[in-house]
Amino acid sequence: MKRAAAADQPLRVAVASVAARLAEGGGEGTGKGRSTLVPAGAFADLAASFGLEPLDLDLLVVAAAPDLDLRLADLLGSRVTIGRSLTLLGIDPWDASARARLAPTAPLVHHALVQIGETGLPFPQRTIQVPDRVVGHLLGEGTPDPSLVALFTLLIPAPVTGAPDLARAIESATWAAWVRERPGTAGWSLAAAALGELGLPAIGVDLARLPDGAGLADVLVIALREAALRGGALVIGPVDARRDRAALSRLGSLPCPVVLVGPDAWDPRWSSVVPFTIDAPAVSADVRLALWSSTLGALSAAPDDGVAAFRLAPEQIVVAAAAAATQAAGHGRDVSTADVLAGVRAQNAGRLDQLAQRIEPVATFDSLVVREHQLDELRSIVHRVRNADVVRDEWGMGGSGGGRGRGVTCLFAGPSGVGKTLSAEVLAHELGVDLYTIDLSQVVDKYIGETEKNLERIFTEAEGVNGVLFFDEADALFGKRSDVQSAHDRHANVEVAYLLQRMERFDGVAVLATNLRGNLDEAFTRRIDVIVQFAEPDVDERLRLWQLHLPPTLPVADDLDLALLAKALDVTGGVIRNITLAAAYVAAAESRPVEMSDLVSATRREYRKVGRLVPAGTLDGESEEDEQS
Repeated sequence: MKRAAAADQPLRVAVASVAARLAEGGGEGTGKGRSTLVPAGAFADLAASFGLEPLDLDLLVVAAAPDLDLRLADLLGSRVTIGRSLTLLGIDPWDASARARLAPTAPLVHHALVQIGETGLPFPQRTIQVPDRVVGHLLGEGTPDPSLVALFTLLIPAPVTGAPDLARAIESATWAAWVRERPGTAGWSLAAAALGELGLPAIGVDLARLPDGAGLADVLVIALREAALRGGALVIGPVDARRDRAALSRLGSLPCPVVLVGPDAWDPRWSSVVPFTIDAPAVSADVRLALWSSTLGALSAAPDDGVAAFRLAPEQIVVAAAAAATQAAGHGRDVSTADVLAGVRAQNAGRLDQLAQRIEPVATFDSLVVREHQLDELRSIVHRVRNADVVRDEWGMGGSGGGRGRGVTCLFAGPSGVGKTLSAEVLAHELGVDLYTIDLSQVVDKYIGETEKNLERIFTEAEGVNGVLFFDEADALFGKRSDVQSAHDRHANVEVAYLLQRMERFDGVAVLATNLRGNLDEAFTRRIDVIVQFAEPDVDERLRLWQLHLPPTLPVADDLDLALLAKALDVTGGVIRNITLAAAYVAAAESRPVEMSDLVSATRREYRKVGRLVPAGTLDGESEEDEQS
């Protein structure tokens, strides 16, 4: 190698001074050969993590020098060229081995420790720049790259199975690991627990926070660099293999251990490197309850067993508890159960809103007027959901597999207006979750295969939330299969067959409502856990319904005869609601209480709407039949 020209000697001295200051307090050196600038032992951790040679360290210091010494910035310009860097180091630009240290696959460039600019210019004229994050690291400062900060996520090392296996794999230099995380499992906590056993500090990067269209490739390099600069490991996900496949090729050259979390099984075609693979475990109810208790701490709301039934990952529990505390503080009160439930619901925000109507339930069992055996069936659904972990896991009643999910599927059948939708809302309220009503206009598609795709999106998103999925008019989707006489029949049968299979794999709570139970395919009956058959109300139940729909807050006249209405009108709760609401609007328009005449008039209008006539002599001695005759 040629020595630097005499004119460059002052520059070389100044750069050497910068290198000496950076190197103060270094340990033992590593690497091939000997650096001409960096003293032995300086940046040993940096060299070991990124596979740097002494020449790499020299190039790094020269490129960083203008950012550290204003005199050098004046002499060299704002950015150093590759040719000038090599000359200052006494290296001939014809030296192929030296030039190779700045190739795209070389450690300095591959790991984003330097950036090469003006790639259209001849190689010696291209600029070489050190990112601010790396300069900060050289100075002992650890502020992460701003583009990464918004993606950082909590890593909660919960006591889950599989952590020792993952730790052993990472420790044995199998630095890449793939954790398959399904809804209700704890992939991130598994990674955090394993890395915690190894004493490795870890950062978590949530790809779900990236803008639409961005993926693993957009952040993997700087995320790996950040973790390696900290001397730790990276946990990153959720990885979409179809979108992020190209980025997985970087698994062959990692500066630090990386655990990738994704919903799919590992495919050998994704990378030539075979990572250690493991399925994320489910978190037991006891562990979830302990996390709730430890997170809420001294707050007044001690979580009960019902809260532990929510399918939340450990990091979601921590965020939900923090949201509950914020909610309570905003109202100037101690944390209540309602605040905790609001925190849980906040974890679902936006996931199903494009596919279903989200309803925050307010109705309770006191709002229902149904038979006692129907109430028992509804309560049994609550028991199934809240005690699933005990029955399936602790008592070993989970079955022998076969693709069966852990969810609960219910059928509410009966005439219109008897309380099917209200019962679904009550069920959601009792479980402390939101009700998601599926909009069939967003599901059913005339093009072959599109309906199944839309339903798959709904079921997939629903498995990631805590809510009740409600299919009204379910016979439109879950109708009977028929003999194949045309391509349309064949497609319809395939659609129903898909629904049968997908419902069986569903891990959430789904309610199907239908006015015509006989129209449902018989195969659904075997796959439905609870069937509630609703009937039209009798006289006593109708009286209770009239009383419920005329609340104490409503001003009413003394002439109301609800017993007469209950006896005379054979109607359902839905019709009664429409009548009372219409009567209230008439009274409000005239600024007076609701009178019996308002209810009678509203009844006639409601009957006309459905093509019926009020029977003669039922209300006030005069009927529509008399009027029409």
